[in-house]
Amino acid sequence: MAIIREMKLRVLEKDTPHTDTDATYSIVQQDDGTKTLQIDTYGSEARRMPGKVSQSIRFSPEGLEQLRRILKDYFGMD
Repeated sequence: MAIIREMKLRVLEKDTPHTDTDATYSIVQQDDGTKTLQIDTYGSEARRMPGKVSQSIRFSPEGLEQLRRILKDYFGMD
């Protein structure tokens, strides 16, 4: 699992199609009281183990703040 504290902009040379997948989120409180946002994605029905967690990422408070700024700047979301 990865904890995201900072993201850097990367411009893609070409867009490739993605398939839909299920996702869940959890609010995780660390031992020091800090809260993180965890997002899990799940394997599709075509995978060997459908429904198994495929990827987990956690956003630290700093990563969440950066994500909030990205959503505001690029998508007009407050």
